Amino acid sequence: MNKKWQYIENDKELAKEISKKYNVGIITAQILANKKLNDEQIKIFLEPTRDNFYDPFLLPNMEKAVDRILKAIENKEKVVIFGDYDVDGITSTTVLKKFLEERELEVRISHSK
Repeated sequence: MNKKWQYIENDKELAKEISKKYNVGIITAQILANKKLNDEQIKIFLEPTRDNFYDPFLLPNMEKAVDRILKAIENKEKVVIFGDYDVDGITSTTVLKKFLEERELEVRISHSK
């Protein structure tokens, strides 16, 4: 597997403009500049609303998963959550664990490595 790294030349002037216009730090501004986002996209990136989220029901079998979670809540079942051992995996399993525990379920987490 050959991979080629791509180097993006930073547009420092654009980053300074974004930093000033949106009152964000220079590192955040540089990331936004590198992504080549327009003003509307920058506003959404910095202040997203629920309307900006993707519809989770576009994922395969999401309705089945939701139905199964609701059944577990209704029956007060013990639950094990399997998640990835990376930043989004740990975050999502923690959020789901908290949600289920607030509904008085006994929950364990198992992370894959």
